[in-house]
Amino acid sequence: MRIISGIYKSRKIVAPKNLPVRPTTDMAKESLFNILNNLFYFDEISVLDLFAGTGNISYEFVSRGTQNITCVDQDYGCIKFINQTAEAFEMPINTIKSDVFKFLEKSSLQTDVIFADPPYNFSEEQFSKIPELVFKNNMLLENGILIIEHSKHTDLSNLNHYNYSKSYGGNIFSFFEIA
Repeated sequence: MRIISGIYKSRKIVAPKNLPVRPTTDMAKESLFNILNNLFYFDEISVLDLFAGTGNISYEFVSRGTQNITCVDQDYGCIKFINQTAEAFEMPINTIKSDVFKFLEKSSLQTDVIFADPPYNFSEEQFSKIPELVFKNNMLLENGILIIEHSKHTDLSNLNHYNYSKSYGGNIFSFFEIA
């Protein structure tokens, strides 16, 4: 994977092959950040990266100036890799090793952007639990957004707080906002 833009532009980050991840493609990531670039000043926001995996999305936020990023993943190898990469590049990324749903149930963290990239084979019930917990626990700051990445075979448009989706190849980003 590579960082698309910002101070770490073009840096390649190679994750260990044994991590249970499916990193967001460069094309989809670039398209997502083109949308976000029109909504936020990256140096003024906070980000929560759920199902963080390799930290791919978080590195892109840091490269563009975001200084307050929290990554949550239940896999020790993923958290270890994110910590090692953040340390090597001197990136301000906090990590939490936790089941994402348990974290969402207990957390009082509020951020401007919550990005969730759960396994594509999640059930509709598992997908719906993400926005349900985020909005129930008021985890978004004013004008904040929740973005859930999923496959084209999953439709989240019937969930509460759904606003719109953008499709990039087999990747879909669904955007949720406070009504």
